[in-house]
Amino acid sequence: MTDPIRDALKAVCDEVTSGFKEGRRVLSFEGYLELFASAPERHSKSAVRYLHDLFDHYGRREVVRPWGTATRFGLFDLEFLEEEEERREALIGQEDVQLAVYRALTSFVQQERPNRVLLLHGPNGSAKSTVAACIMRALEHYSTLDEGALYRFHFVFPTQRELKGSIGFSGRAGGALAEGGSYAQLGDDQLDARLYLEQRDHPLLLLPQEPRRRLLEAAFAGRGRPPRWLLTGSASHKARQVFEALLASYDGDLSQVLRHVQVERYFISRRYRTGAVTLGPELSVDAGERQLTADRSIAALPPSLQSIPLYQVHGELVDATGGLLEFSDLLKRPLDAFKYLQITAETGEVALGSQNVALNCVLMASGNELHLAAFREHPEFESFRGRLELISAPYLLSWRDEQTIYDRQVAARLSVHVAPHATRVAALFAVLTRLAAPSPARYEGRLVELVGSLTVTEKLALYEGGQAPERLDADDARLLRGAIAELFQETAGEVDYEGSFGASPRELRAVLQGAAQDPRYDHLSPLAVLDGLDALCRRTSEFGWLGLSPTPLGYHDHELARRTVRSVLLELCYEELRAASGLVDQRQYVELFDRYINQVSYWVKGERPRAPGTGELAAPDERLMQEVERLLGAPEDREALRHTFISRVAAFAIDHPGAPVDHQQIFREELRQLEDASFEERRAALARLNGDLLRYLKDGGAGLTAARQSDAARALEVLKSRFGYTDSSALVACALLEREYFAEPV
Repeated sequence: MTDPIRDALKAVCDEVTSGFKEGRRVLSFEGYLELFASAPERHSKSAVRYLHDLFDHYGRREVVRPWGTATRFGLFDLEFLEEEEERREALIGQEDVQLAVYRALTSFVQQERPNRVLLLHGPNGSAKSTVAACIMRALEHYSTLDEGALYRFHFVFPTQRELKGSIGFSGRAGGALAEGGSYAQLGDDQLDARLYLEQRDHPLLLLPQEPRRRLLEAAFAGRGRPPRWLLTGSASHKARQVFEALLASYDGDLSQVLRHVQVERYFISRRYRTGAVTLGPELSVDAGERQLTADRSIAALPPSLQSIPLYQVHGELVDATGGLLEFSDLLKRPLDAFKYLQITAETGEVALGSQNVALNCVLMASGNELHLAAFREHPEFESFRGRLELISAPYLLSWRDEQTIYDRQVAARLSVHVAPHATRVAALFAVLTRLAAPSPARYEGRLVELVGSLTVTEKLALYEGGQAPERLDADDARLLRGAIAELFQETAGEVDYEGSFGASPRELRAVLQGAAQDPRYDHLSPLAVLDGLDALCRRTSEFGWLGLSPTPLGYHDHELARRTVRSVLLELCYEELRAASGLVDQRQYVELFDRYINQVSYWVKGERPRAPGTGELAAPDERLMQEVERLLGAPEDREALRHTFISRVAAFAIDHPGAPVDHQQIFREELRQLEDASFEERRAALARLNGDLLRYLKDGGAGLTAARQSDAARALEVLKSRFGYTDSSALVACALLEREYFAEPV
């Protein structure tokens, strides 16, 4: 071994040794009691309090959505993980689910125990398992911190050599070690046996209840009331049996018994099924026991313990002690396989052959809507209902959130280039298939007509950015935006709620992964994704959402959804070509519209602004106003339009007191119209540039003049640097525009 490697190994060994000691990994009972007294609230958490504090530890923030402000908990972002690959598994969206879980935990804390099973229900692929996985990852990390330190205890029995006599249990043990100090720090070669306690009992539960109460009240003096589970709880059956045997052998001398207690810090681990366990729908027993006295390993225990019938408990319910147990797809099990949870949730115990095992863990389950619907029809459902906390986990209804899933979990892991808009196409399609037609009968007044005329694409835009349809005037647009929250919650609590149907992220991930392998492209192309969506929609016998009847306004119409996303892709490619052309600076539109609104403001007030340059008072610039209105396709009644614009500015000022007036926000659609109109007049130039780009990408621009080659090269550089294209993906985009946008003679 070379010196550098030897030095590195020594540094690692020193670091681990130092961390072990500084982390107080192994303590005597007295040492743990000192640690407990220094921070009793930290070291007296039940599983439900531990999970509740976990949510608080990683913080929360407010997230503004078009339908209202939501609370997002930091643990679901997985920012505490070091590896970027692991952070990609963070939960996207689902703030309502996060808050529902937290509120349930808060209720459990108030009742001082979890008395219900948290059942997350939703369609397949709606991130129910991701919720549990994020919590478990956070538990693992939290348990490594001082704030989340967890301790358990075992019994250790020193060798006869260490005792310099016989431990006997028929009298006092002799020797210097037996007269003072704990056996907890002895090495393995100094121990005859170490009795493992699989239930990870809190060390203080070993003490008799009345002395324990006095000790806890002293520790919590001035800090509030000690937790009830520590005041009234009891150690596991095996721990109590050993304790009683030792106490009898030492003639009731508790201090001698506590010398055999070794307190050990432990860490939550999904891999090793410690405090974080996922149980699949297999028909297995979740808890059991087996007798230890038949095991040869028990022969090292003192004789008086060998005569006691000790049982080792095992199973997922035991492994999850102190943390979270997830029943994945619980409702796929026959009812008899989980019927015990009804009593377990109520009593906090599970009955085994020789003992009742107290559960100190939070129970979370998942199930899809199909199985839940069948469960609701079962005669036993009503008896279960009071022991279940039903939490709806629908599909996402924001295409930007949906796209983030595909960007993180598919695009980031591909070895090929991902063309712009490839994941956006999939996300738009997915959300379009999930939207439900609103029910006008639920609304009053003008909203009845507005909601009743809302198309699926308009609802998509309304949910994404609060963008009202362009066809509405300012008052109607404001009224509809004010009803977004009501629209979003319209089907909440119903069996077929919005987000309970539609294309699953799992299906769309498969489409994207298949498109990335399309031999026609050396990259993930949005055109390959569109072809994949076409293939997906031909599988009508596999997916229920493909069998839903389309409505006149486009809901449940997967053919319209595919046409829509294709149209959006074409428009995006055209916008990028416009930006790359350099024909007009986008800032010019903003400046032009700002000048227009200023002139309109003077016109409405009947005032005369000062002319630029001369500073003399002059009438509002009618030529400027009419030119902008011409580009906007203004109606005959220009006066009404101008008054409407000023009213929208005033409404913004009322809704945003003290904030500067933002014309780009107020008149987003008008600015877009202005830009579209301006570029429509330059359509011939754009068509020529697109053709030049195609020739430049295919053969280096052979046959083009030097100036046109230079323009094409400059536009290509913008497409690459600003929008993320490569030569091959830019070629595909330009070919699409040539074929479907500039096909008509200009």
